[in-house]
Amino acid sequence: MKIKAGIVGGAGYTAGELIRILLHHEFVELGGIVSSSNAGNPVHQVHDDLVGDTDLVFAAELAGDEDVVFLCLGHGNSKAWLEKNTLPDTTHVIDLSNDFRLEADAEFADREFVYGLPELNKGRIQQAQSIANPGCFATAIQLALLPLAQAGKLTEDVHVSAITGSTGAGQSLSETVHFSWRTNNVSIYKPFTHQHLGEIGESLAQLQSQPGGEIYFVPYRGNFARGIFASVYTPSDLTQDEARELYQKFYADAPFTTVSDKEIHLKQVVNTNKCLLHVQKLGKQLLITSVIDNLVKGASGQAVQNMNLLFGLPETTGLNLKSVLF
Repeated sequence: MKIKAGIVGGAGYTAGELIRILLHHEFVELGGIVSSSNAGNPVHQVHDDLVGDTDLVFAAELAGDEDVVFLCLGHGNSKAWLEKNTLPDTTHVIDLSNDFRLEADAEFADREFVYGLPELNKGRIQQAQSIANPGCFATAIQLALLPLAQAGKLTEDVHVSAITGSTGAGQSLSETVHFSWRTNNVSIYKPFTHQHLGEIGESLAQLQSQPGGEIYFVPYRGNFARGIFASVYTPSDLTQDEARELYQKFYADAPFTTVSDKEIHLKQVVNTNKCLLHVQKLGKQLLITSVIDNLVKGASGQAVQNMNLLFGLPETTGLNLKSVLF
């Protein structure tokens, strides 16, 4: 029996990645791919990397018999869509917006959304009805900090500098995604106020009830298309060897998160569902670098990982993707 999957908001970047992954997932049958602006048009006319891979066309609405529906809508639009469209109670929902990530927003109508970070909530995800997929920056930063929180070692301020590719801004046009603005350019935005800080704080509090200090996060716009590189540092009494052992033990059963002995770089993870971490001690500071693909582990790949857990499949099913290293 195949899992019948539907997608709402099928024209954007995250939907394009999701379609690419699900087309080659051995246990999935893609049903309706809804796009109000493209209904009736072939999917490959919008996602032209899929030319030759599919003859599917965009639909105006779901078929209604989906086992799982992925909401690839803009922030605020998932809740609005669910208010207007009734899904069977048996249909799982995986939302890629920020509408249901925080505990205060987790209950909606008759649905309860579980925060879908597998390295933190695997057991809850396996029993869930609906999933709130984490944010891309939040994924990279949380994976850099969770082992410290579990060990009760977040006792000081945490400083984060993280740079993301232009696809993190979505497909809609704006000044800061134009080629002439973005190329050969770097800028910051939303320093210390980024919306992902809320979900990061709630996740860390699951493991360490009262983390010490604050998280100071400065996000950067990068002059590349995809990926996130995060540098996270905080004072620590751990030695380098103790810290690495802590991280390796925490992620021993996490198939997509690896602690590297060597310094890491972005091309190692682009196009994959991997998170690579590197841990080093420099003076009193513990420095953790974290790299992910913002569209895969930071969005659509993690959504499929969550789907696999919901339906009792190995987490890695359909997600053994090679990086674009050269």
